[in-house]
Amino acid sequence: MNSISALARISPLADIETSVRGNEVRIGAHVTIDSFVKIKFAGGEGDIELGEQSYLNSGVVIYSGNGVRLGKGVLVAANTTFAATNHEYRSRSQAIIAQRFMPSRGGIMVGDDCWIGANCVLLDGTVLGTGCVVGAGTVIKGVWPDYAVIAGNPARIVRYRE
Repeated sequence: MNSISALARISPLADIETSVRGNEVRIGAHVTIDSFVKIKFAGGEGDIELGEQSYLNSGVVIYSGNGVRLGKGVLVAANTTFAATNHEYRSRSQAIIAQRFMPSRGGIMVGDDCWIGANCVLLDGTVLGTGCVVGAGTVIKGVWPDYAVIAGNPARIVRYRE
């Protein structure tokens, strides 16, 4: 069952799926979900939570996987993907699709007041502290400290917010 605040603004061109496993989408007050955002339940038992005053721009894709939580006031630029799951692929004797998914690395957690630039990919196990900024095109995983400005491939801290 999904819980969507009456104060959220969701484009009629956004696609928020309903989970067949009973996972939930929780969308806080004053969240904006732009056109062509896709929220899909796949690859795990996690819920999706979008904190108050967050904004998902066009083309954002969120796979529930092992869970995705965005804090309050999170800004996500166009074409960013949250991939909170990974396909298992190690066995040569089975097709990848038959191997299902790898064990959870903890899902994705984004702290309050973060800005994620366009075309980023956040992988399972990503934890962004409060106030982080992620530069456009960055592929990110792991735990990042509060107020870090993260960019590049491989991702690295380029400075801290003052």
